[in-house]
Amino acid sequence: MMITGDQKRYCMLMAVRDSDYVKKAYGGYFNVFLKAFAEEGEQWDLFRVVDGEFPAMDDLHKYHGFVISGSPSDAYGNELWIMKLGYLLQTLDAMEKKVLGICFGHQVLCRALGGKVGKAYCGWDLGLRKIRMVEDFPLRSFLVGLEEIPSSLTIIECHQDEVWEVPFGAEVIAFSERTAVEMYVIGDHILGIQGHPEYTKDILYNIIDRLANDSSIEREFAEAAKSRFEIGEPDRKSLVKICKNFLSRGR
Repeated sequence: MMITGDQKRYCMLMAVRDSDYVKKAYGGYFNVFLKAFAEEGEQWDLFRVVDGEFPAMDDLHKYHGFVISGSPSDAYGNELWIMKLGYLLQTLDAMEKKVLGICFGHQVLCRALGGKVGKAYCGWDLGLRKIRMVEDFPLRSFLVGLEEIPSSLTIIECHQDEVWEVPFGAEVIAFSERTAVEMYVIGDHILGIQGHPEYTKDILYNIIDRLANDSSIEREFAEAAKSRFEIGEPDRKSLVKICKNFLSRGR
């Protein structure tokens, strides 16, 4: 459940249960995140918050950063684990700990810190989506060192909820034609990303098939979402580098 080493230590807050496909292909979502974000010498601890597993409050100071995964659950729901996660995120914000929220994590982080989330006005967003970086936003420390800050990036999307209003003090740094808040920051310690920099094409295809099979989406919509990969690929390298820079710099 962790990478051995005595350098930087990170906490993975898993808000999704492993699908049969991800267990078979990757050994679980934790391995998907490790492959995307972890580097040699780091220690990553896993807490399945969706099942009520949380780090002890007395241990929070030991971590260099925290990552919240996506989830099929609603970030605006009132299940006990979601409420407890919200309290934890408020605590981490007060400590100015690095927190990266992805999809559900992006939304629940927003809610915990005073923003508003709800159903996406445009409905499901599945497949590849080009997001545009806001011009002239203050250069954050986690962007320093990138060869070039692109004006747009292509990311894998898989959501039917979205951020309606960011918390006080937050800055939107990316948007798309379907989603007004694709990325936001609060200071140098909070980063929310609506898309999935950790996803691969096969993971998304499996999710799309499951959604179509249980009639959550129309089959025609599912095939259209898959077809976007015929004309492009996600900018995983750049997106992962942004996340890694954010998690590793400072503090």
